[in-house]
Amino acid sequence: MTDFMKTALAEGSYIAYTKGSCNPQSGAGGCACRVYAPDGARPVEVTRKSTKTTNNIAEMQAVIFALKATPEGARVVVCGNSGYVKNSFERDLSKWSENGWKGSKGKTVLNREKWEAILALTESREVTFHHVKTYAGDPDIDHVYQLARDETEKAESKIIRILKGES
Repeated sequence: MTDFMKTALAEGSYIAYTKGSCNPQSGAGGCACRVYAPDGARPVEVTRKSTKTTNNIAEMQAVIFALKATPEGARVVVCGNSGYVKNSFERDLSKWSENGWKGSKGKTVLNREKWEAILALTESREVTFHHVKTYAGDPDIDHVYQLARDETEKAESKIIRILKGES
């Protein structure tokens, strides 16, 4: 954990590492989060596999799980490597909501249901996003990445069993 994260914990923030993963050929994916509480309690981890997803949806679902693992009123620093989630949250989310979930060109926003869930969870929490590179020496982001990949592999195995008629 970086000094920035240690300071955030010391100041009472929750730290949530998030990662989604997807194999675009099969649609199999997974997501994971690890949430540290400021009281020093053991981190909470949540994982999920999906047989039909996209990488962006998996990334968003990891954020949803992380926010659900924190109490209302909490300060939460979400650490991940998804520029899509971070940038959309910081630049676009409030505009989309105000504009009836239409983007700047008038088209319906992709993944609206996930964005609505994120918006609802952030309304009762003070949330900031912090970009963390995978495989840059942060063991927490590397750990949740591996958890997400493991869930993707489980989903791929399930697809193979279904295709073979083994369910």
